[in-house]
Amino acid sequence: MTKLTAAQRQYLRGLAHPKQPVVMIGDKGLTESVLKEIDRALSAHELIKIKAASDERGTREAWLHEICTALSAAPVQQIGKILVIYRPSEKAGINLPG
Repeated sequence: MTKLTAAQRQYLRGLAHPKQPVVMIGDKGLTESVLKEIDRALSAHELIKIKAASDERGTREAWLHEICTALSAAPVQQIGKILVIYRPSEKAGINLPG
C-alpha cells in the first residue's frame, strides 16, 4: 500500500472533488472482476472514485484496505459510500506536492 502525506492527500482530494465514480462495488461485494476493473481504471486515470453499495461502514473500510493492498494503491478519502484511491502511473499525469 502506498503512503501519502497529509498535504498530498489534501491535494488529491481537491483533484477528486469534481470526478464521478468510475467503478461500483455491487451487492456481490468486492469480486475478482471488480478488482480487475479498478486496476484498469487506476492505470488509465491514477485517481479514481469508487461507489460502494454496502450500507455497513466497516465493510466499506475493509474493501478500501483490501483494494489498496491488492493493487498497491493509496487510500485518499472515504466519504459515505464513495471511496477515493490513488496509484501513480508510469506516465505520472498527477504531480504530487512535496
